[in-house]
Amino acid sequence: MTESQPNNPLHGKTLEMILNHLVDHYGWERLSEYINIICLKSDPSIKSSLKFLRKTDWARKKVEALYLDTIAQ
Repeated sequence: MTESQPNNPLHGKTLEMILNHLVDHYGWERLSEYINIICLKSDPSIKSSLKFLRKTDWARKKVEALYLDTIAQ
């Protein structure tokens, strides 16, 4: 059963799409200043960051919140 979520700006966005958008917009260094997590600071990569973010709910929520702030500008 698929539910429509017209008011959810994250609907249809994968975590990988969100992370790629943020890296393209801010770059790794600036992104790690906004979100203070080691996977964004120490030898960052999309693959390692996704692995961490998928397992760590609080970190994923911070990334999603920054994405929402970024697209709202």
